[in-house]
Amino acid sequence: MHSFDWDDLQAFLAVVRAGRLTVAARKLGVDHSTLSRRIVALERAIGQTLFDRRAVGYALTAEGERLVPDAEAMENLAIRIGARQDDPAQGLSGSVRIGTPEAWGTYFMAPQLQELARLHPELEVELVANPRMFSLSRREADIAISMTRPEQGRLIARRLNDYALGIYASAGYLAQHGPLTQRRQLEQQRWVGYIEDLMWSPELDYLAEISPAIRPQLRISNVISQVQAVAAGAGLGVLPCFLARREAGLVRVLPEEIALSRCYWLLTHADARDLLRVQVVADFIVDRLVALGPAFWGAEAASAQDS
Repeated sequence: MHSFDWDDLQAFLAVVRAGRLTVAARKLGVDHSTLSRRIVALERAIGQTLFDRRAVGYALTAEGERLVPDAEAMENLAIRIGARQDDPAQGLSGSVRIGTPEAWGTYFMAPQLQELARLHPELEVELVANPRMFSLSRREADIAISMTRPEQGRLIARRLNDYALGIYASAGYLAQHGPLTQRRQLEQQRWVGYIEDLMWSPELDYLAEISPAIRPQLRISNVISQVQAVAAGAGLGVLPCFLARREAGLVRVLPEEIALSRCYWLLTHADARDLLRVQVVADFIVDRLVALGPAFWGAEAASAQDS
């Protein structure tokens, strides 16, 4: 094996994670021809073809697959070495990416960014609010918010907060279908729910807890769109109370009988625990959650339908 440039391993990992040369080049801040030369140089140095070049993107060869864990181990070592250079007296700089579910990111985290920017003006913060799981080992995010605590991987999990969910309908839907006063009535209603194969967490399978007989006629991949569909009268839906209370036309159905709850977890990779900027942003998130208190996440007091 010939000597190779360590930066070529970073280029290799960028292409692995992006899948496309142009996307990886944009993330690294280089042009795609420069990135292509780095990949070729790495392949020549180790004497192996690492990617199959396809029209739809770059796919790892068997040799490329074997290189990934070693390249990530070297990346993790570089991160730990870099963390030693953090100096609190110099202020925070660099980038922190936060990956969150869409509702949490939109309604909690996004309004906090102004204060985070005020406290740390040199810090670059990226908020990715998508209904999906984020891989910290693949550097898709530095901090991830999850509805489930991971059972494997080198991750550090901090329990954040519980939040309440309930069954909601629009006032117009209830006026048309009559008041719903008994649980058995729910199975005869029209429902809005998730697309099963796009549920990014098993914690989203709310309807199975209410009744296995409920089958939603309308399926939507994200909760923000579900809120709007239910508010427009499309049917009943299980919605987080902190979202539903933002829609004046939504009414809570059977609040005393049916109340669900879920939990959010803050995840960081073990190799990032010494990165000051990641620590500071994670602590900021926890502090803001404490400041808002359970009133933000809990069920509203006067939301039940009129009987």
